[in-house]
Amino acid sequence: MNPAVSVVVPTCGRPDLLRRCVAALETQSLASDAYEIIVVDDTLTRRGPAAVRNIGWRRARAPIVAFTDDDTVPDRDWLARGLAAFAPDIDAVTGRIVMPLPATPTDYERNEQGLERAEFVTANCFVRREVLARLGGFDESFRLPWREDSDLHFRLLEAGSRIARAPDAVVVHPVRPAAWGVSLRQQRKVMFDALLLRKHRALYRERIRRVPRWDYYAVVAALALSPFWPPAIIIWVVLTARFCLYRLRGTSKAPAHIAEVVITSILIPPVSVFWRLVGALKFRAGFG
Repeated sequence: MNPAVSVVVPTCGRPDLLRRCVAALETQSLASDAYEIIVVDDTLTRRGPAAVRNIGWRRARAPIVAFTDDDTVPDRDWLARGLAAFAPDIDAVTGRIVMPLPATPTDYERNEQGLERAEFVTANCFVRREVLARLGGFDESFRLPWREDSDLHFRLLEAGSRIARAPDAVVVHPVRPAAWGVSLRQQRKVMFDALLLRKHRALYRERIRRVPRWDYYAVVAALALSPFWPPAIIIWVVLTARFCLYRLRGTSKAPAHIAEVVITSILIPPVSVFWRLVGALKFRAGFG
C-alpha cells in the first residue's frame, strides 16, 4: 500500500541537523507505514532548494506531500494533524512555525523569528501531489532559499486552490548560530524579490511589500549626493542612525553585537540596493 503522506526534506551539507530532523520524523504519532521520508541532498548539485524539492515530490508515492527543512524539529503529531486538516476541497495546508529565542536576542535572531508570521513556508506545509504536478512544482529560477515558497503560494492562490491552516501542526525551527555579519550576506537573496514581483505584481504588493524600500534608496541617494551637496551627509547620518537604533531596540546590548549592528547598518542599505538593482535588471522587473 502507498503511504498517506510523503515528507520531503532538502539538505545541503548539514548532517547533524539532518539527523535531528529525521529522528523527529521517525517518531511521529502517525503509523510508520502511513508515511515515507524522502531526503534530497543538494551538496553536489547546488541547484537550490526549489530544484531539490521538485526532485523529492516527483518521487513521492503518497497523494499528499509534506515539506520541511533539515534544520527543523517537527512535533510528534505534526503529520497526523496536518493530514487531519485536509478535506476533499482542500488543496494545501499550512502548519505553525515556532522559533524559540533567548530573552535578549540578537538582531539576526529577531529577524529570523519573522518566519513565525509568514503565511506559507516550506518549512511546514502540505500540498496535494496532483496540485503540484498541475502547477509544475517549484520555480527553479529561485536559486536561493528565498521567495520560492511565496511563489508557490501565489500560484496556488491564482489557480483558485483552497488553503487551510492547521495551527496544531507544529514544527520547531531553532535559529541556527550565525557568523559575524550574517545580515549583510543575506542581502543577496533580495534579488529574487524582483522575480516574485514580476510574476505576481498584485499579490506581491498586497502581501509582501506595498511600496519599495524607499528608506534604503534614500540612504544611498544621500550618500551619493554628499560630495556635491554637503548637507546630504547629515541626512545620511540621521537615516543610518535611525536604522541602527531600530535594529538595536529590544535586542542584545553586548558590545560585540552593538558593534556588528553599527557596522552592518552602514553597509546594508547600499548592498541591498545593489542586489535589488541586480534583480531588477536580471528579471526585468521593478524594485521590491
